[in-house]
Parts: sequence; structure tokens; C-alpha cells
Amino acid sequence: MTYDEVVRERRSIRGFLDKPVPRALIEEVIALAVRAPSSFNNQCWNFTVVTGEPLDRIRAGNTAGILAGRPDSREFRRFDKVPELHRGRQIEIAKQLFGAMGIERDDKDGRQDWVLRGFRQFDAPVSVVVTYDRVLLGSDIAPFDCGAATNALVNAAWSRGLGCVINSQGIMQSPVVREQAEIPDDQVIMICVAMGWPDETFPANAVVSRRKELDEAARFVGFD
Repeated sequence: MTYDEVVRERRSIRGFLDKPVPRALIEEVIALAVRAPSSFNNQCWNFTVVTGEPLDRIRAGNTAGILAGRPDSREFRRFDKVPELHRGRQIEIAKQLFGAMGIERDDKDGRQDWVLRGFRQFDAPVSVVVTYDRVLLGSDIAPFDCGAATNALVNAAWSRGLGCVINSQGIMQSPVVREQAEIPDDQVIMICVAMGWPDETFPANAVVSRRKELDEAARFVGFD
């Protein structure tokens, strides 16, 4: 695949085949991801790749915690209230996904099931937990580096036939993730990426989110 094909054709995958992903292939993908740009060459990112029983325990603990009403314990900063413009984009993609899955507005069970799928990291066979070195906590450099590396990770995976979805619901109960994935205390959990072989029959996998047009996203200064 060319670079343009990877970027233009990649989409978030939320339905996966029940098929293991070889460790060697994941290593190949991560080796490409660590070539991402890094501010001041910090390279503060770390990847913990989880599968099998440890991942099942993360799914179970994360879901149980949410259903029991335990507070969200994700370790990244976020808005108390998402600004209207950005919330509108969230609603737009949710409508696309619910439409693809045939989940009606008043289908409470269907909507609840979809939310729980997110807590289970969409039942992917692999979860890549992206962390950064705690000594950089509070710096904007660490999230910048992790974002760059995560983008490189999902694109590299797509180029190898793997699908991913960047998923913060899967780390809602960060203590569970930290314990089961054996993440040391000197690392901060930034995000997780569900990874596996795409199930082409899963309706939501065909959804492509609308992106800002060029004139919305970019300004050009000093050009003729």
C-alpha cells in the first residue's frame, strides 16, 4: 500500500475476527510506530501489548467497575464539559455508528450493549496500552509524542492488514489495566488501542467519519 492509500483508506475498526495476531507482526508494527516524530527526541512512549487471559481480566474488571458505579479513573486530563462544536462531532459519528448497526434512538438495550462493547475494547484479540514516562507528567510534550506514536501505530497496522480503534473507554478503570497489564508506577496510562483482524461483515466497520474540509482545517499566510 502507498502512504496515501493507508491514510485515505484507514478507518476505525470496532468488530474483529476471533483470530490471534502473531507477536512477530505486532513487533513489526511497533518498530514502525517508534519512527514517529518526537518532540526534542524525548521518545517518552511505551507500549504494553496484552492478549489472552490478562486482556480478558481487563475487560471483565473494566466493565464490572463501570456497572458498579466506580468513578472514571483515566489518567489523562479532559474537559468537565465538552465544547459544543466538538461535542457535535462526537454526536455525528455516534449517529453514523448507530445507524450502521441498526440501533434506534429509543433502543436502550442496544445502546447499552454498544457502550459495553467499548468497555471491553470491542472484544479485540489484542490491546496495546500506550503509556509515557511519569517524570514528564504535566508536560504537553508527552501527550504530543504519544499521539504521534499512536497515529503511526494504527497506520502501520492498517498497512499490514490489521484494524485498530483508539479507545479510551477500555481504560476507564485504569487501576485494573495497570494491575493486569503489569504496568509499572513510573508510567502514566495515556490511551489504549484495540487491534486485530477486521471482520468485514461487521456493519460499523464500514463507517467513515466526516473530516474537516481543507479550508476549515488550514490557513495559508504569505502565499501569492
